[in-house]
Amino acid sequence: MSLSLASRCPVCSSTEHLLRCQGCKAQVYCGREHQVSDRDAHKKACNSVKKAQHTLDLKEQELRAHPGDFMTPPNLFEEGVGHFWGIHETRPYMRARYALIESLLKIKTSHAVQSALNHALDMLRLCRGDNIGVRDCIPAMFLRLGKDQACYDFIKWYFTTGQDAHYNWGDMDLPFLDVKDADSFESVELYTGTYAYISFAVAVALIKFRLLLDIKALQNSTALGEKVRQELLDNIRGQLVSSIVAGNKDIMQNQDQTALIKKLESQVEELFKAVNTSNKYFWPALLRPGSNLNARPQMYSTGTVEHMQLVLQYSYASWVETPGAIDMIKELSKKHTGN
Repeated sequence: MSLSLASRCPVCSSTEHLLRCQGCKAQVYCGREHQVSDRDAHKKACNSVKKAQHTLDLKEQELRAHPGDFMTPPNLFEEGVGHFWGIHETRPYMRARYALIESLLKIKTSHAVQSALNHALDMLRLCRGDNIGVRDCIPAMFLRLGKDQACYDFIKWYFTTGQDAHYNWGDMDLPFLDVKDADSFESVELYTGTYAYISFAVAVALIKFRLLLDIKALQNSTALGEKVRQELLDNIRGQLVSSIVAGNKDIMQNQDQTALIKKLESQVEELFKAVNTSNKYFWPALLRPGSNLNARPQMYSTGTVEHMQLVLQYSYASWVETPGAIDMIKELSKKHTGN
């Protein structure tokens, strides 16, 4: 499976010998000529990133220069790690950093998404309690970069340890986001009964769909077995699938994927129904986003249009950049809602 997100020149689509824009450091070009020709189209997004980065730099300088007082420890970036938001003086910095993430994500390159993801993950390091809610936008960024296993591990932690009522978010000695190589083929029961994390359930649905595409590609490749030697066939099959599947020897060596295909199809359908139960507006908006992608809801309740708008804005790019994903939702929508 090949995702459509990539760092390429927006003028000629070249992916070789790319140079970064020195303003935003997120857009790339094959050369000076195409950078100049794209200036008008790129100017707004570039200026947005530059402005957001400048604001963040100023807020960071202010925090690092703070001498400390009875409410604020000195050396905030060392002494305040883990509970930044609880220190009032850090909040303008955290808001500025989130604004930079939003600006970066307006640029459709892997450089921009990776930079935004790095900022988001570091914000969680600084404030585990995540008062801003940055965790909701992280799964889609992982997915846009093709880091499906990292995405699943991230979500799995929040649905397991992150749900433990006795977990002390302020204790920096406790493990945090430490799930690694979780079984992404496992049951989806964990994700279909908790609706507060709809953005996570939507991301798991996309992971499962991508796995389904990979397994179907493997199944189709078995027809080549009689025509090419095994070494070449193994190489072809390895190129067809994600690292999750390629690293699973049992799956790669299995010549009949029928049972696994049915299992994944069922899981995708379960997640579709769970998300639809949680928020009836989400799947229709994914198919026809309209003005929802530009809405700026200030508050929301679970299951509302405003909640859908936030999750849609986090998730939309990851879905449209996955070949076949939107068509799959169209089919499931017709089957379950008649739309």
